[in-house]
Amino acid sequence: MFDKLFSPKSVAIIGASQKALSIGNVITKNLLRYEYKGAIYPINPKADEILGVKAYPSILDVPGDIDLAHMVIPAQFAPGAMDECGKKGVKFVIINSAGFKEVGKEGLAIENEVIAIAKKYGIRIFGPNCQGIINTDPEIRAYCDFTFTFPEPGHISIVAQSGGVGALFMQAIHDLGVGMRFYASNGNACDISISEILRYYGNDEKTRAIILYAEGFSDPAEFMDAAREVAAKKPVLGMRAGRTDEGAKAATSHTGGLAGGGLSTELIFRKTGILTFRDVEEMCQSAVALSSQPIPKGNRVGLITDTGGPAIIATDELVDAGLKIPALSDTAKATLKEKLLPQASLRNPIDVVATAGAPHYRAALDVLMGEENIDSVYINFVTPSFVDCEAVAKEMAEVSKQQKKPIVCNYMTDKPQWTGTTAQMKAGGIPCYDYPEMAAKALAALTRYNDLRNRKIGAVRTFKDVDKTKAQSLLKQANNDNRKILSAAEVYGILAAYGIPAAPWKIADSVNGAVKAAEEIGFPVVIKADSANIIHKSDVGGVAINLADKAAVESTVKEMTERIAGILPAKTRAGYPRHDLKFFIQKFMPGGKEVIVGAKAEHGLGHMIMFGLGGVNVELFKDVSFEITPVSDAEAKQMLSSIKAYPLISGFRGAKGVDQKKLVEVIERVSQLVTELPAIQEMDLNPIIAYEDTICVVDARISI
Repeated sequence: MFDKLFSPKSVAIIGASQKALSIGNVITKNLLRYEYKGAIYPINPKADEILGVKAYPSILDVPGDIDLAHMVIPAQFAPGAMDECGKKGVKFVIINSAGFKEVGKEGLAIENEVIAIAKKYGIRIFGPNCQGIINTDPEIRAYCDFTFTFPEPGHISIVAQSGGVGALFMQAIHDLGVGMRFYASNGNACDISISEILRYYGNDEKTRAIILYAEGFSDPAEFMDAAREVAAKKPVLGMRAGRTDEGAKAATSHTGGLAGGGLSTELIFRKTGILTFRDVEEMCQSAVALSSQPIPKGNRVGLITDTGGPAIIATDELVDAGLKIPALSDTAKATLKEKLLPQASLRNPIDVVATAGAPHYRAALDVLMGEENIDSVYINFVTPSFVDCEAVAKEMAEVSKQQKKPIVCNYMTDKPQWTGTTAQMKAGGIPCYDYPEMAAKALAALTRYNDLRNRKIGAVRTFKDVDKTKAQSLLKQANNDNRKILSAAEVYGILAAYGIPAAPWKIADSVNGAVKAAEEIGFPVVIKADSANIIHKSDVGGVAINLADKAAVESTVKEMTERIAGILPAKTRAGYPRHDLKFFIQKFMPGGKEVIVGAKAEHGLGHMIMFGLGGVNVELFKDVSFEITPVSDAEAKQMLSSIKAYPLISGFRGAKGVDQKKLVEVIERVSQLVTELPAIQEMDLNPIIAYEDTICVVDARISI
């Protein structure tokens, strides 16, 4: 698909220059310095040669075919240059220049013109406003990029929307002494997308791990399809931009307020099987392990160490990451007792002691490779001056090459003094780390990938007992009235249409009506002020609970009417008249656990569904989990179990848990509701009162 982009036999540089600090000069220089194996054609009408390479006035003057052209000229000249590329038969163009849609309307108009010309000739555009691509294959050596890091061949491929972040990843991998396969940073991405590049990497046999940096997706559905396909074949490590979002402050629901910037990208990563990271170093270090070691079958780790302290630190980090340190079998202990030094510890971690030599390390490794209850191996290796460390490393390398179980090593040494030992470790493909914590995090990443790859996807249920038509009519009425916030009657009508249980309720617009409603529902009751102008009822004294009789209802309605009438202006901020105030009367539901289920629309993606502790706790603790629609039964169960307060709803210290099966069903029904009613922008069911054998919504809000 992209062979002529990543493995071009010839490259033209439109805008090549003799000026040493120009991008056109740098790209030409990089191709030469990296020893590109194909033909280089600098294009410059005022120069006979660039850096010793013959230059041509126009791309049309080049005698041979051209697979790939760089465009390093002012944006206004790009349409004419693209037309010439089309006439020449070029199939891929990297537009390095800026000045397109990122600068405003004029730049967007030029970009659209360039796209139209490219489509006319069947040209694919990479960029504009981008760095380019790199292919380290010794048979290609294509450095079609203006960056400055010159990586060795390897098995990690990088794709990043941001050139600065992409270059950071590339330099970090290079500094670790590890090679790279492909690099791509596509800037504005007016044509060739991250999704397409990801698929290309996924089909490349020499790419074993992929680093992805994303700032958002123009077509989330396309990306999710590509990510699912690729992540099922090889590890994809993802990092998203913008974890904070000032815009969330303007949200009208708890769900919207807690769905911070970039969260949807992280949810896409998780749903498609991409490993998510928030730390650049950890991401790069983990990529090294994922590109060189087999994937463990479980989370059980065997440790080998020649020093005590680092092993303790590593154990703490591994356990914190959810890995287990199981006991060794009696057979393993007997073998170790026979082959290790008398001072060695035969437990897990296995302390071979500082004087251990190559045979001792090999014995410990062979034992762990044979243990059925060990899935991966962690080594702490200090290089004592009184041990043949190179021989030890050679044995480690031999075991690593067997690719039976993953091995990571906390390699503690002065590397310039131990070059032979370091070379053996590298030859064996053993990922080495300076600190025990980072080695543990890398091993945890291997385990996380295994968990993701084998996670239960579950099935998305479609409930047949819903009344979609009734719910649509309620939304239509609000829309016709130009209202963004639905009334309580409309909200609870929609919930009923989708089979979401709620406490018995009625609407009243007077004191007498409120009393009658309360008597029909049965005391005690709750009364809430119902107005499109009131976002948070409790903030204006619009909530009263546990009203036990007629007198309490009468006095409460009168007090609320006076209080709220004094707060709301004659013409409210939303443009609604003050007389829209009504009273929502509902059965009081004491006891139980308060939880929240919410939804927030995401452009091009559907909705994010939220679950967590409800009531005031949602703001206080923010103990919530999110998932992207449609939510499967397995994902809904995971949403429940992933919050920190899960023991409170599952049963804690003798206290009974709540009806989790019904909570899962509510999440699934909300997922179906917002999928079938996409006009819903935000929804909060907060709180839902959950009991041992039932649940019911006692407060809800919907905005459209």
